[in-house]
Formats: sequence, C-alpha cells, structure tokens
Amino acid sequence: MNNAVAVYPGSFDPLTVGHEDIVRRSLGVVDRLIVAVAETATQAKSGLFEIEERVDLIREVFADEPRIEATSFSGLLVDFARSRQARIIVRGLRAVSDFEYEFQMALMNRSLWPEVEVLFMAPSTRHTFLSSSLVREVGRLGGDVTDFVSPVVKARMDRAFGRDA
Repeated sequence: MNNAVAVYPGSFDPLTVGHEDIVRRSLGVVDRLIVAVAETATQAKSGLFEIEERVDLIREVFADEPRIEATSFSGLLVDFARSRQARIIVRGLRAVSDFEYEFQMALMNRSLWPEVEVLFMAPSTRHTFLSSSLVREVGRLGGDVTDFVSPVVKARMDRAFGRDA
C-alpha cells in the first residue's frame, strides 16, 4: 500500500462489535485508520456517552493496534479528512435502507472534495442487524448486550445505566 489513510466517521455511541468488525477489516485495505467520532450528529439521536468518553472507549478497544487512531471532529467530514491527509472514507452498510442516505453523503463529499474516495463495507452477516441505537435501547431497558459490544464497552454501559458489572 502507499501509506493509504482512511477515516471511519460515526457517532459510535456505543461502539459495537459491528463497528469493530469494519475497523479491523479496513486494515486489510488501508495502512492507517482514523476512527473519528462526530461531534455534531447528522441524525437526531439521544446519546449515552459524551464525545471524549467514546474516543476513550475506541482507544481502549483498539489498544492492540497501532495503525488505528481515535479522535473526534467537528465541521465537514471532508475538511477533517483533508486535514489528516486521508483520501478514503470508510462507511459500513448494514442494509439496503442505509444505502440511499450513504450514497447521497458520498456524492456530496465527492462534490466538496473530488479527490476523496468512499469505501462501502458490508458487515459480517452476524452483525448485520446491529446498530448503536438498538444496542443502547436494549441496554437501557436492562437487556444483555454482551454479544453486541466489547467487555470494556459493556462495563461502561452498565455504569452509565446505574448497574455494576
């Protein structure tokens, strides 16, 4: 590879095993991946963790991989990517319903910065149904999220919901 740098943006609230799957598989395509927590949500969502806590969780989960960087960003994604010399944006597509929104975003980003490429990745079939919103809701209602998040994320979710792990 030619020192290919990519950005994987999202809310990651919480980081799920589906996100982890996309992150680790991205390293088969790029040399370095910046997992970037958006400070401004593109869709209305009720959050669980503050931005810095999400960044910290990402750092903890991927502490074993030096090619992964976790940070936050505000403003336009293409401006952030350009500032980090990342010409690739990684996006996961769980279902056809994700495609229309992601396709529009990809075209807009290409319009704003023609040199950027968007890499759409399908999740592993066992993670297709996962979304942060769904995991958050299951956790909030007392359900077991063990299979959907890493142990460090589960422990932090239990604390956030007032349950000791």
